[in-house]
Amino acid sequence: MSNIQHIIEERPSNIGNFLVGRLLPFRGKRMVGPFAFIDHMGPACLSDHENLDVGPHPHIGLSTLTYLLEGSMMHRDSLGTELEIQPGAVNWMTAGHGIVHSERTPDYLRNSEKMLHGLQIWVALPLHLEDMEPAFSHTPAEELPTWQEDGLTFKLIAGQALGHSSPVPVYSPLYFLEIKSTHRQTVNIGAGLYGESGLYILEGGIVGEGHVFEPKQMLVTQDSTLCSFEMLENSTVYLFGGEPFPEERFIYWNFVASTREKIEDAKERWLAQTFPPVPGETDFVPLPPQPVALKEK
Repeated sequence: MSNIQHIIEERPSNIGNFLVGRLLPFRGKRMVGPFAFIDHMGPACLSDHENLDVGPHPHIGLSTLTYLLEGSMMHRDSLGTELEIQPGAVNWMTAGHGIVHSERTPDYLRNSEKMLHGLQIWVALPLHLEDMEPAFSHTPAEELPTWQEDGLTFKLIAGQALGHSSPVPVYSPLYFLEIKSTHRQTVNIGAGLYGESGLYILEGGIVGEGHVFEPKQMLVTQDSTLCSFEMLENSTVYLFGGEPFPEERFIYWNFVASTREKIEDAKERWLAQTFPPVPGETDFVPLPPQPVALKEK
C-alpha cells in the first residue's frame, strides 16, 4: 500500500464477556475518514455454556455496522427492532441523539457449540445529522454489490467506490470494501477511491513499500488515490475510508460527538436512565468508572 502513514496491530479488548481485537481508535490515529471504531470479533468457537451477552447499552452520534463472517447474533434495540444477524448481511443502526441496543447469542444456539467471527464498526455522523432520529436498516447478503475483476472478487459492503453503490443507507461519503484474491497479484484501485483509506488484513497478506504485512495488521494512508498494493494468494482484505470531517470528534465509551458537552449530556442521561429502553430487556450496563478529574468538571 503506497504512502503508508500508520501501521496498526490488533489490541485485545472486551465486549461483554467476549474477547475482540481492537483496531480503531488508535493513539496515533483516532479516525479514518468517518470511521471511528473497528473491532475484529473472533474467530472463536464458543462451547455449549459460553455465549455472547452484551446487555443494553447506549450510543449517540454514530451509525454501527455489524458484519458477520461466521455465526449469528440477536440484535434488539429501543426502536423495537429484534433481528438475527447472519453472515454476509449488514445491520446498520443509526443512533442520532440516542439509541439503546443489546447483542446476544440467539436462544436456539445458547446450549450448543457455535462459532462467532465478524467485524463491529462505528461510523461517525456528520455534524448536521448528529441529533437525527434513531434508525435501523438491514441489508441481506444477496443485495450487496459483488463483482470480479482481474482475478479478484470485490464486495462493496457500504458506501460508494469503484463505480458501485451499496444499498446500505450511509450519511457521508465513505466506502467499506471486501477484496479476495486467489493468486498473487497487484491491486491498483486508488483512482476509484477518495479521502483517507485504511486496509485491514483478515487472511493471507499483502506487500507494500517493500514490506510484507500479515493478518491482524491494519495500514492507513491519508491519500487513498495512491492506494496500490500486492495481494498474496488466498488473501482477504477490507478497505475502508472516505472523506474526513472538518470538525474533531470526541469518543467516550459508546458515545461519539462533536463536542464534549454532548458527551457529558449523554452520560447524565444514561446515569438517570432516561434513554429509551429495549423492549424485553432489563439489564443495565453501568457507565465505566471515570477519572476523578472528569468527575470534578
